[in-house]
Amino acid sequence: MKHLSKILVLFLSFVLIFPTFTNAEGNERTERQTQPLSQKAVQLRVDMRELWTEHAFWTEKFVTSFIAGLEDQEPVLTRLLKNQDDFGNAIKPYYGEEAGNKLAQLLRAHIQIASKVTAAAKSGNQPDFKKYSDEWFKNADDITNFLSAANPNYNKKELNEMMYMHLRFITEGVAAKLNKSWNQNITALDKNQNHLMHLADFLTNGIIKQFPNKF
Repeated sequence: MKHLSKILVLFLSFVLIFPTFTNAEGNERTERQTQPLSQKAVQLRVDMRELWTEHAFWTEKFVTSFIAGLEDQEPVLTRLLKNQDDFGNAIKPYYGEEAGNKLAQLLRAHIQIASKVTAAAKSGNQPDFKKYSDEWFKNADDITNFLSAANPNYNKKELNEMMYMHLRFITEGVAAKLNKSWNQNITALDKNQNHLMHLADFLTNGIIKQFPNKF
């Protein structure tokens, strides 16, 4: 129990290093549409939400399998990484093959680094935890830079805050799971899922605004 409590303190201490953006969730707003969405626009919104829902589900599934040492870790990780490829494929109709592959690569790194962060937390290796956590947030910056460069409609600061908040919610969930604080874990999962729906709509609105002729 003492070991688990130390892990929880380690996680929470790390979270405080980065801006918590306590007002970010409240400031996230889906842009109001002055005209009804076309069928293609609605489909993109649905597809983007589905991708982020899968992202949340398979991330949690992998964290659970990894921490519990279950035999399905590799198959689950493979499925989770496929989700990142699906994200890349989803933007190819708008940004091309190279950009889609680049986004998939960045998101795969997001997952691979997350697994190292979780492993360090599980073992209580604080130096590795700090090292991989720094890499994780740097990867979030890279994703933000890539997307905001591709689409001028994305507010870079707002997008970066959204990416950081996603990592923060995952961190809270993993910490709670390691400490066997099941209700806190559920709360973190719910917050992350809700947050990712805001992120999905944010990304969708930017694409629709950038390529109106496609919708």
